[in-house]
Amino acid sequence: MFLLSIPCTEAAPPIVLYDITHHASIDLNNAEGCRTAFEEAHLVACLQGIVNRHGPRLYLNAIQSHLKDSSFSVDMYWLDKMRAPGTWLYGRQFESVKDIEALIRRFRRYIRGAVVWDPKVPATSNVASTVAGCENLLPIPFSTSQDSLFSRLVLGGPKLPVKVWLVNKDGSSLFTGAGVIPGTTRHSTGSAKADAYLWAVEHYLKKRRCSNSHLAYYIDAQWLSNPKAGGSIWNHTLTNHDYFVARKAFFFDLSPWDDEPATDDPNQKVGTDVAVLKEILLTVAKNNGGKKMCHIGGFVPWAFKYTKHAGGGHDDVPSEWRFVEIISAYNAYLDADALGIGAMANASFFAHLPLKAKYPQRPTPDTAELMKRGYVTGNGRVVPKRYVAFYVGDFDSAAWMYRMIPQLWDHPDRGTVPLSWAFNPNLADRAAPAMVYVRETASPNDWFVAGDSGAGYINPGLLEPPRRWSDLPSGTKVWKQHCQAYYERWGISVTGFIIDGYAPAMPKPVLDAYASFSPGGIVAQKVPPFSLHNAQEALTDNRTQQGSIEHRSLSMPVVRMDIDLTQDPRESARAMLSRLGGDLSKPPQEPTFHVFRAILKTPAWYRELVAAAKELSPNADLEVVDLPTLMALVKQWLSNR
Repeated sequence: MFLLSIPCTEAAPPIVLYDITHHASIDLNNAEGCRTAFEEAHLVACLQGIVNRHGPRLYLNAIQSHLKDSSFSVDMYWLDKMRAPGTWLYGRQFESVKDIEALIRRFRRYIRGAVVWDPKVPATSNVASTVAGCENLLPIPFSTSQDSLFSRLVLGGPKLPVKVWLVNKDGSSLFTGAGVIPGTTRHSTGSAKADAYLWAVEHYLKKRRCSNSHLAYYIDAQWLSNPKAGGSIWNHTLTNHDYFVARKAFFFDLSPWDDEPATDDPNQKVGTDVAVLKEILLTVAKNNGGKKMCHIGGFVPWAFKYTKHAGGGHDDVPSEWRFVEIISAYNAYLDADALGIGAMANASFFAHLPLKAKYPQRPTPDTAELMKRGYVTGNGRVVPKRYVAFYVGDFDSAAWMYRMIPQLWDHPDRGTVPLSWAFNPNLADRAAPAMVYVRETASPNDWFVAGDSGAGYINPGLLEPPRRWSDLPSGTKVWKQHCQAYYERWGISVTGFIIDGYAPAMPKPVLDAYASFSPGGIVAQKVPPFSLHNAQEALTDNRTQQGSIEHRSLSMPVVRMDIDLTQDPRESARAMLSRLGGDLSKPPQEPTFHVFRAILKTPAWYRELVAAAKELSPNADLEVVDLPTLMALVKQWLSNR
């Protein structure tokens, strides 16, 4: 049965449904249509975060899949699963609301008023989301147009009182990049964008009115200057705001590069954006006393800003790596809602799905199991084969998991090939229905491992001093505690890929931490091809306890990730075979082990890849296994060498 069943109480009020799927039909060349959609999605997402903070009250029908026909709604796909007989919402009543005015009337008791932002300073749209979450206000841009939200909701209609002005009441900009930052004693940075964020730092973050463990990195209203760059209207990612508004997160949109001005603020002093980013991260770290990892939702808006795509000097992947490098030094991890499927809705709703204490997975194969499967001989030797495991990625983003399950997981070919699905366990925070669904519908050939780089995307090599971007003490302990809780709940023992990026290789304390919560092994970049971490310590312990079983149980296998497979199945098969080594016309004399990564490929693609590889090299003795099995074989092999 899908999802934990909970009795429905008749006294529960109807859940409100609000539909904005019509936004998808707006021409991205239509500036007025995009503006209207942006403002509505922004307001509705913030309203949803406010009203869903303490219960599942408002559900959006918004996003259609770009991989199916245009009528396929991802949001209704998940809602239908949650209200099927025997599931969480079975028996709950639903009520459709047709327009914003009616929606506000329905939830008026949750709303204190409005925060008005400045369309001439796009960063104030993100500041408005911060204020909305902290003060239960709806974000509305200043406009004198008769059909604007300001006219409809502030000057007319419900006449929401304006509690916070991020623009002067005559419509002139409050933040100008000159003099003193309004409402503070701080001198202007020379950038209206940076000043707006620092105003929010002073009034909300430093006063501990914001979360001390959540940040939101989503594009601001600059999106309106070139909506075509993202290819889809949903890539304004405003529907993602609800979860972070519910958590009272601080919103920002800043460049990770300190060697050039931000492309959306070319007149700023070089390094201004990064300086503000570091202040935000340091303030959060101080606020939580170094006792929590900070969850950052979002991603570098590379198609719109900060990269060569937008007139900068850097490519998109280096920009991703630089951002993760910086945040890792401040005990923060990324929930990477990356283009072009970075949009999701209803995470504030999903967060209320009751979860079991544990979702156990089949245990990592031991020696007896490996013998039973014919991979290990009676004397403990690994049978010589070319062992291959597929890392099924990338799922370090709740949005990617939520959007791609209908296309990938529900594929009829799933189960034909052993696949290791890299659903980061922290995705349960925003996409709990997806995490539960895959667990309850897995085939014997589906295994679950953590992805980049555990319970969140970080560069763990920057957990230990010197931390390059910060002077914070070691964050290894807090990362270990953070991951342990998620790995234990979701039955994970293998970390399928650790992205080192621009960070140094993981030092021993970090590897020790991984050995404690990921004992089945890790796959990384800056590591030897194969090794056993703590092998010497385990051997020393073995001398006192006797027997090689203790040796194998105490050491953690470490494997270097092989190449990414990106082409059609047959060409990817050729690329994979080129990495297996030796004379492929006959079986190997010693076992070899390879982990290959592919991104957003269907089970049919993997099935065709394996078939092509065996056709091209029928005598290579290629053996496709799941990643936990491959890691167990690596450990067995190295232990007996």
